[in-house]
Amino acid sequence: MLKPNQRAYLRKLAQTMSPIFQVGKNGVSDNQIEQLINALEARELIKITILNTTPDDKHSIAEEIADKTGAEIVHVIGNKLTIYKRSANNPRIELPM
Repeated sequence: MLKPNQRAYLRKLAQTMSPIFQVGKNGVSDNQIEQLINALEARELIKITILNTTPDDKHSIAEEIADKTGAEIVHVIGNKLTIYKRSANNPRIELPM
């Protein structure tokens, strides 16, 4: 569970990032989850665009992605979702205490 100051720090880091994944009308597939897990291992912090064609609510999609990848939701704002998961092999982001 992220503390408020850690979440704020990750939001600050994510401001300049571009989304690297999109969730569309088909929702979240198993293949996308596998790609997200690999991306989280490599980057730790990723941004995802939730398209307007998505049939589900953006917050339920965020929860689904977080549950299936084991990541923490940093924030959902507009149609953007930012998630964080500490890398097991190569941690690069040092969170404040």
